[in-house]
Amino acid sequence: MNNADLIVATLKSAGITRGFGIPSGNVLPLMEAMRRGGVDFVLTAHEGSAGFAADVTGRITGAPGLCIATLGPGATNLATGIGCAFLDRSPLIAITCNLNTDQLGRRIQMWIDHHALFKPITKATMPLRQGKIGATLAAAIALALSEPQGPVHLDLPEDVALAPTNEPVPVLAAPVKLPPADDAAIERAAELIDGARRPIAVLGASAMRLADTTQLVRAIEHFNLPFATTTMAKGMIDEDHPLSLGCIERACRQMQRRMLRSADLIVGLGYDTIEVEYEAWIGDVPLLQIDIEPADIAPSVNLVHQVVGDLASSLTRLVPLSATVNDWLPDEIAAHRRAFQAALRPANAAFTAHAAIDAVRRALSRDGVLAFDVGAHTHQIASQWPAHAPKTFLITNGWSSMGFGLPGAIAAKLARPDLPVVCLIGDGCFQMTCGEVATAKRLGIALPIVVLDDKWLALIKVKQIRRQFPLYGTALQAEDYRDPPAHYFGVPAQGVRSTEALEASVKAALAADGPTVIEAVVDSEHYLDTVYD
Repeated sequence: MNNADLIVATLKSAGITRGFGIPSGNVLPLMEAMRRGGVDFVLTAHEGSAGFAADVTGRITGAPGLCIATLGPGATNLATGIGCAFLDRSPLIAITCNLNTDQLGRRIQMWIDHHALFKPITKATMPLRQGKIGATLAAAIALALSEPQGPVHLDLPEDVALAPTNEPVPVLAAPVKLPPADDAAIERAAELIDGARRPIAVLGASAMRLADTTQLVRAIEHFNLPFATTTMAKGMIDEDHPLSLGCIERACRQMQRRMLRSADLIVGLGYDTIEVEYEAWIGDVPLLQIDIEPADIAPSVNLVHQVVGDLASSLTRLVPLSATVNDWLPDEIAAHRRAFQAALRPANAAFTAHAAIDAVRRALSRDGVLAFDVGAHTHQIASQWPAHAPKTFLITNGWSSMGFGLPGAIAAKLARPDLPVVCLIGDGCFQMTCGEVATAKRLGIALPIVVLDDKWLALIKVKQIRRQFPLYGTALQAEDYRDPPAHYFGVPAQGVRSTEALEASVKAALAADGPTVIEAVVDSEHYLDTVYD
């Protein structure tokens, strides 16, 4: 057994079954060990996509995702995906395969200091060296899975990968668990919720990593807390729940701000400000924060109390203390939800973006998975799309990088082949990652790839208009629309121009033997009213 074999055996013992990346000569020893050791290597079109795919794998499976790249440009390309896992708090192991150890630090083709590159965007960056492989990997895996979760980078010189070893496969320690919050802090939180007449809870990204999501439901129902969510927390509680208010700080955000500011207490449950800072929307409403870390707030935020510690423990201990009788009426919450959803869908005779999103939602089952991308459509989808189950609504909102949607959808389908998965992206995002269509074809997965085509980088166009700048540098296409080619990289492509055609195409694509690209030509002018209201 060589060190590459030991690495693969250790990764496999951690529950890792596949890794994403692009090979080079330096990567080949690790790839061969993956072939022999039963950990699949998935060839992507770009290393950034490998990072995004590993991020989503970590979110869905609970085991660290794995991505692999060569030195230099491979590492810098990979960095975009690693940054995503860092700010979105996803467990991930990133391995860069490097020169031989005696060449490190020399002015040799492609060499850069990988540790300097990855230090700002990982929980740790570690060298893999002879005799310390098992211990280093065990520490990296435990760190990636410890809260707040995130990526760990490992650098593997080629001679180390090939060197024989007698090291045993290490016994992996459990992730370090956060200490529980003080009893007094929990008791004070319950007192504040009990004393409020119109409290509202806002669920955030830390909550999405709870192993038992029923803890959230019990807390919400026990205290009769109307709840909103950040983008990444959608689906942690079924949005058909009668206490659901919808997503904040996306489309029609002013409506949500007015509702939140009508509260006399905001309860942040697992609210990570990496998605959106409190001061953007909270006004002067008092804040009770219950999370894994101290609140990151501006001086303007009225933080009256915070509970810091293991979130599952805090929720479990909070519920038995007392129940709340407050002034919220079911009809008031339902009326707000109806008005919010209606405002997101302004009347228009054209084939609108909001109509296309609804068509995709109708075509996908309640337990189906949506992966989407970053742009104006992100705001519309986040507010409009009803999510019914955890880990079925996949987006990056901490890192917020274009290019996430398609590799994220591929990873989701590989991790959950039992569930239908749809990718819904903008035309700018598709141009950025269209090479991953070939990855999906090679894998043979049924994946509708719906492209909302409106000829613009629509979010930036809206911002230019709002700021009274001329439209410049944001047009994606000048000529009139034409039907798409018969295929992209051998993947069938279709053009649709109506909600009925789109819904039918998505349903057919979900039943196909491989991926399908569906170009939906939409009128996105309503973004000016809904996305930046």
